[in-house]
Amino acid sequence: MNQTYSACIRKDGKWWYGWVEEIQGVLSQGKTKRELLSNLQSALSEALEMNRERALAAMEGSDYEEVQIEVGAPA
Repeated sequence: MNQTYSACIRKDGKWWYGWVEEIQGVLSQGKTKRELLSNLQSALSEALEMNRERALAAMEGSDYEEVQIEVGAPA
């Protein structure tokens, strides 16, 4: 399932900096805009996978149900 996230990015001197708005702690930098966006994609993928692993580990050994939810864009 593909999902879209928003990133705030800016150039400061010779470097590009950015962070993903929806997921706290997902930030990166790059020498080019393209490198920054690639780095943010990697950081976001890793953060989502770690969050998923932690959530599943917390439910281990219990009777739980995994369901899909959909969230609309903020008003």
